[in-house]
Parts: sequence; C-alpha cells; structure tokens
Amino acid sequence: MEIIHISAECYPAAKVGGLADVVGALPKYQNKIGHIAKVVVPAYDTKFIRESEFEVAYDAWSNYGNHHFQYRVLREKTNKLGFDLYLVHIQGLTDRPNVYGYADDTERFVAFQIATLDWIAQWEHRPDVIHCHDHHTGLVPFMVANCLKYQNISKVPTVLTIHNAQYQGQFGWDKLYYLPAFDLWKGGLLGWEDAINPLAAAIKCAWRVTTVSPSYLEEMMNNARGLESLLRQERWKSSGILNGIDSEVWNPETDPMLGKSYNLKTVEAGKAANKKALCDVFQLDSSKPLFTFIGRLVDEKGADLLPDIFYTALQQHGNNINILVLGSGDSWVEGRLNQLKGVFEGKYNTYIGYNEQVSHEIYASADFLLMPSRVEPCGLNQLYALRYGTVPIVRRVGGLKDTVIDIGDGGFGICHDQTSIWDVTHAINRAVELYNDKKAFKAVRKTMMKIDHSWDKAATNYIELYQILK
Repeated sequence: MEIIHISAECYPAAKVGGLADVVGALPKYQNKIGHIAKVVVPAYDTKFIRESEFEVAYDAWSNYGNHHFQYRVLREKTNKLGFDLYLVHIQGLTDRPNVYGYADDTERFVAFQIATLDWIAQWEHRPDVIHCHDHHTGLVPFMVANCLKYQNISKVPTVLTIHNAQYQGQFGWDKLYYLPAFDLWKGGLLGWEDAINPLAAAIKCAWRVTTVSPSYLEEMMNNARGLESLLRQERWKSSGILNGIDSEVWNPETDPMLGKSYNLKTVEAGKAANKKALCDVFQLDSSKPLFTFIGRLVDEKGADLLPDIFYTALQQHGNNINILVLGSGDSWVEGRLNQLKGVFEGKYNTYIGYNEQVSHEIYASADFLLMPSRVEPCGLNQLYALRYGTVPIVRRVGGLKDTVIDIGDGGFGICHDQTSIWDVTHAINRAVELYNDKKAFKAVRKTMMKIDHSWDKAATNYIELYQILK
C-alpha cells in the first residue's frame, strides 16, 4: 500500500510536541513491514531543513480564495528518516522558524493543504490512503470528497488521527472562500458551533477516525471541547490505536546523546554515571533521588500546579530529593518555577526552553518522571521513561492509564487519580519509599526496561485499518 501522511509536524524536521514524534516514526515502521509510507509537511525554516539536501519534485501555482501563491514540493534526497519526506514551500507562509503561533496560521495551513492536494491530484497514479493528523490537516478529507478540482482523487480513502481534541483550528465563515469550489449544499460539513471547524469537518468527512489510545477515545466522548456529541455520533468509525516509540532513536544502549550508554544488564552503573554528569551541570546532589518534569508548561499538563507541588515536596523531604524541570509554556508558570531556584538552591533547578539532547540526558539520569496531566491523549514521555529505566509517576488518564500499571497492583509505575497538589505530593512520597527500598527499586527498573513499546504493533494495526477501506 502507498500511504501519504500529511501533518504540521514531523521529527526531526519540525517538532513542537508528540505529534512530531508519531509522524516521524509511524511511516518508518510501516515501510519496514513492506508498505510505502510518505510524509508531507510545510517547509519551515528549521535547522534540520536548512542542513538537509532536497530536490524539487513539483513546482506550480495555486490559490486560496483571491490569494495566489507559488509553491514548490521538495523531496529529501537521502531517505535518512527511513521514508520519503516531502516539504511544501510557500514563500512568506511556510518558511518561518516556528510551526505555530502566527496571526495568519489559518492562511498558512489552508494554503499548505490546498498545495498538497493540488500536487497529489496531478499524479499519474492514486495513493491507497491519505492519512491526516490533527486539525492542521483537517480540511483535507472534506476537500478530497467535495471540491471539484479534486474529483480524480475523491475515491481515495482518508483517515484522521486525533492527537489532541482540545485544539480544533476554528475560523470564521468569512474565510469560506479560501476553499476550492464545492457544492455549497455540502458547506454544513465544515461547521460546528457557528464557525468553520477543521477538526469537526475531518471527523465528519474522513472514512475512519483514530486517536492515540483506547482510553482517550472513550474520554473524548465526554471531554472534547464541544465536539462530544459529534464524536459519539461518529463512534462507529472510530478506534483507539496506542502510540509506540521509535525504539531505534530511544535506545539507551545506542543513544549518541548520552555520556554513558547502558542496557538491561548495566542499567544501574549507566544511570548512575549519567545522573552524576547531569547533576554536576545543574548543581544537584546525585546521591539523592532525582524527580523530573519534561514538557509543555500548560494547564493541560498540570503545570500550573507544579510550583506548589515542588514547594510542598521540597519542604517535606528537606535535603533528601532533587527536582529538575525541562520545558516552556505559560510565562507565569515559568516565572514561578524559576523563583524556586533561589529558595531551594542545590536541590532544585530548571531549564526553561526545549533541548532534545538535554531531554535524552534527563531520561537516562532521572529516577522518576512526573506527568500529572489533566489531559493526555497518549503520552510518549512515560514510554521514553520506561525505556530508559525511569519510573513514571502519572495520573490515571488517557494513554497514561493504558501504559502504566501501579506498583501496588504488581506494576512498574506510580499512579494517582487527580491532578491536585495532594495527590502528586503523595505520589512523590511513595516514590521516595520505593527509592529507599533498593531491592524493589531495582526490580521495578528491570521490569520497565523489558516492556516493548515499539511502533511494530501500532504500525500493523494502522495497516489493518487501511485495508478495511480498500
């Protein structure tokens, strides 16, 4: 089968969050099992794109409404990602350093989707599946099925994967003219709650809808920022397929970003060496348990409570724990987290921003990873932590519930039920007890590292889904 993945992100070309990791790994594993998977993303001004070699695969003009633009489709020459990577370059729209956050994001992603479909529509053959990821590509299923200029690909099955239903890409009806001509009687397929809603349109129009864990699929029926009734209505064509991780990129035995590599047999010495190096950099004590948080500092991740959680835990445990934060997000959360450095010097530190190498170093060094998420469709951080022998401390929600079993239930993680200061600090107390029981802690670490969360199973599940549509 030939599968075309269309996305706003793809690691390492452009990454903001877990979406990039999924789109950067799933196609590679689909290719490994004998299929042809390709990825199309906007051509941002990122380090990876600047430093890679591309060739022009297609060059043409298109338009969204009255706005005409030239676009080029560029193909990465070396196949170094394990799949064909295509970039859609639109001068002035896609060629910016950031993926999101611009006032004209609607125009940027509408133009990207139109250019991508214009290119696919002129192929001499038809792909077997067009797989769209999140709202940034949510207009694709509607346009494929209904826009006159895409009649020759209207029978190509479209699949939508919802990575996070909280973000939907709504924009006003005054921009309806951006879309290529279609029968206006079909316009209702675009709308939800008095706006054009790309995610809602994709849920209505895609042949199949997936999300990134079985539990998140059920949770969306009651918590999807206004789309609950639509998701219940379209439940018949929806399924939850648990994300995997790229076990070649995330492998402590071969990870080039680590100072000391290790495996299941050498995990104790390997983690101790990495922890010592990391703690030296961040002025922490490597003899104490190291708790970490890696991710976006937003309410969805429970980050608004982190300053109070950390203050309470550090007060309770005195000199007996270390905490290190890697992330960025809400400025007031960043500010409060930074303020704690002056209060708990030598026991607490932060890295405000994102650094891929530092994240790998933290997974390899830390004893515990905190994920007190309010919403977590799948979560990859806990899977990386397991792979690197770091015990995840998670709220029972979404994919966290599907992938982490509490040590009290014979599992390998520490779980709590609420995103609250009390629940998380209680979980930290349990973690300290586990850390001090060296025999139990080593046993949990060994168990974690044996779990296979690679993409092999998920890649096969997606292929089986596509084959139903043929």
